[in-house]
Amino acid sequence: MKHRSRVAKDPTAPNLRQVHLLHAELLDELAGKGFAVAPGELGENILMRGLDLLGLPEGAQLVFPSGARIRLTGLRNPCNQINGHTPGLMNAMLDRAANGHLIRKGGVMGIVLVGGDVQAGDEVVVVMPEHGRPLMPV
Repeated sequence: MKHRSRVAKDPTAPNLRQVHLLHAELLDELAGKGFAVAPGELGENILMRGLDLLGLPEGAQLVFPSGARIRLTGLRNPCNQINGHTPGLMNAMLDRAANGHLIRKGGVMGIVLVGGDVQAGDEVVVVMPEHGRPLMPV
């Protein structure tokens, strides 16, 4: 299923938002700011720890022990609906770099290249693209 706002803009565009992956460290950071957010409450399909998801390039592939494979397509752009969980949460998921650029911390989006089971505790192999560019919002 495509995200409704994306379909409204262009119903023929490919669905680059099949899977939402989130770094568990964000939940820790939010807890430190007073936000109680449990796993799954931000709509993530896969919660990961110890992998710099936001630092991976577009096209990086995550390979799971089952053979499941996800290709990263871009950043999740947190929207105002997140404030429905807790007022102010959306702004807590955004930051500014020293140069003023917006940093989106809401996880990454990907597409399924190969289906398979994904289990808690799975060790993931990252396959880097030959020429990757930084993730942009999708």
